[in-house]
Amino acid sequence: MISINNLSVEFSAHPLFTDISFVINPNDKIALVGKNGAGKSTMLKILAGLMSPTSGSVSKPNELTIGYLPQQMKLADETTIFEETKKAFSRRTALEEELHMLNSRLEATTDFESEEYQKLFDRIEFLNDRLAVDDTTNVEAEIEKTLIGLGFTRNDFNRPTSEFSGGWRMRIELAKILLQRPDVLLLDEPTNHLDIESIQWLEQFMLTKAKAVVLVSHDRAFLDNVTKRTIEINCGKIYDYKVSYTPFVQLRDERVQQQMRAYENQQKLIADTKAFIERFRYQATKAVQVQSRIKQLEKIVPIEVDEVDTSHLRLKFPPAPRSGDFPLIVENLGKTYGDHTVFSGAEFTLRRGEKVAFVGKNGEGKSTLVKCIMGEIPFDGHLKLGHNVKIGYFAQNQAQLLDESITVFDTIDNVATGEIRTKIRDILGAFMFGGEASDKKVKVLSGGEKTRLAMIKLLLEPVNFLILDEPTNHLDMRTKDILKEAIKAFDGTVIVVSHDREFLDGLVEKVYEFGGGEVKENLGGIYDFLRKKKMENLNELEKNTIQLSQNGSPSVRTNSSALSTSFPDDPSGSSKQARQLSYAEQREQEKMIRKAEKAIKTAEERISQLEEKQAEIEAKLASGDAAPEILDSYADISRQMEVAMEEWENAQQEFDEMKASLQLQ
Repeated sequence: MISINNLSVEFSAHPLFTDISFVINPNDKIALVGKNGAGKSTMLKILAGLMSPTSGSVSKPNELTIGYLPQQMKLADETTIFEETKKAFSRRTALEEELHMLNSRLEATTDFESEEYQKLFDRIEFLNDRLAVDDTTNVEAEIEKTLIGLGFTRNDFNRPTSEFSGGWRMRIELAKILLQRPDVLLLDEPTNHLDIESIQWLEQFMLTKAKAVVLVSHDRAFLDNVTKRTIEINCGKIYDYKVSYTPFVQLRDERVQQQMRAYENQQKLIADTKAFIERFRYQATKAVQVQSRIKQLEKIVPIEVDEVDTSHLRLKFPPAPRSGDFPLIVENLGKTYGDHTVFSGAEFTLRRGEKVAFVGKNGEGKSTLVKCIMGEIPFDGHLKLGHNVKIGYFAQNQAQLLDESITVFDTIDNVATGEIRTKIRDILGAFMFGGEASDKKVKVLSGGEKTRLAMIKLLLEPVNFLILDEPTNHLDMRTKDILKEAIKAFDGTVIVVSHDREFLDGLVEKVYEFGGGEVKENLGGIYDFLRKKKMENLNELEKNTIQLSQNGSPSVRTNSSALSTSFPDDPSGSSKQARQLSYAEQREQEKMIRKAEKAIKTAEERISQLEEKQAEIEAKLASGDAAPEILDSYADISRQMEVAMEEWENAQQEFDEMKASLQLQ
């Protein structure tokens, strides 16, 4: 579908890519990975046609459609959210107008054997096929479903886009791209501005509705759930793996180890050859052999090792004074802005050493509660910090607080103490400030670089209560792993505001969910919380069932909208269209509805059974029984759970489509 041929890109005589080739096939789900600066975003721009390579070519069909979401883009502010999103269908409108025009021309053509007639016929056939593929029976329903999936509410639809932050407006652009259903989706860090629920919705969209996808992301769980192929950009070359991200990491490490062994063997060969040349250079009897070795040495092509492995580096927080047993006590806490209540009645207590997560949709109060803890804003209720609590706070705007007049190295040297001062260069290298980058002035750093520097600075300060607000947004995979291990080893108390499931997994033992003006405590890790949330959503289906009215006619009711489609017998309360339905048609609709309900119920029962089995195996694992057959059983149950969840989602989607169909009648 898209063929990349011998592509090379240079910036100021510095090669970024060198002679690389690969093919993007229909329905490929590709993760494009590599360290920061490797050229991932540049590759997406070239694929999108926004940049030209230094040499080589990108071949694609003329009618191929591409949807590209960059990390930063200009956003429109002239319309409401709904009207702006509706622009996604402008291309379909243009195709319909062209089809109408061509049909008129075709009717006026009388020479059926002419070349013009054949060209018109072919174009009309193509347009009909394209419209059939892109068919959307209910534009407004598709827009509503997509916007709600990305975190908006119905109350937001008629609000001007100018009222929303940049992150929310990026969601609008993402919605427009998804609704266009392009042949190829090019997405550069699409999860940066999404919450966990929106990310999960986007995953399902990618798996069920998207065609080909090329994705750049630092969200490991997102990549694993969406992609089936991984292309790594490294040292100007690419490595193509037909696996998702986690298996790729293992294969890549094996590749680097092989390169290292080959490099070491080559270095030994070079050393031995040079030693032979030096030893026998002036012996006439060895002149032929010496000349042969010199030529052999000249022909050796140096082996490159793709990257330096920094996984051995382990950061540790410096010892901090012991805090009281309860670093934070919250009682009946609330925050309002005018008539708007962000949250109310929040009550919880953190014990010393606990690590917890704050999760929920943007705007539900996560950062607001953090600001209450920091004493930055007034609040209602009671909030008490424990004895001798020393807070280390990483805000999303933390980079703005750095001293821009000093260097990167001095920024860290000013806060490092003890033995850690001997490892400052290693630490900076692990966070991508290796070599000359450590001597740069802070004022010349990019926003992402400043964020990483602020994170290093926080890591080295002696605190006993860490509050981290979206700490992973500008960190690559390896750096996130280093940070996660440092936090796990930290013996103080931690609050993490994050949507990164992989980062939170194994790090937190309690999750506080923000939503609907409440703060709910959930025991267990992030995936325990997500499983519970999914079951709660399943239970909500009990309220979305078909209910019979007193006269026996079916009625669809749902919590998500005021939708209510009924077929009563009394002519005074029914619509004209509903009265026109025959008895047989009503019976057939009732039969289809019951079938859809049964499919949902069957899937729910299957999920419940699998969860019970999963809980039994987890209990064995928790008791220390990690025999191979137990682990195999757990993996098998997990796979069955994924299949069951997919069956439920398909059944629910069919049920939703049926409701939409009833709504149109």
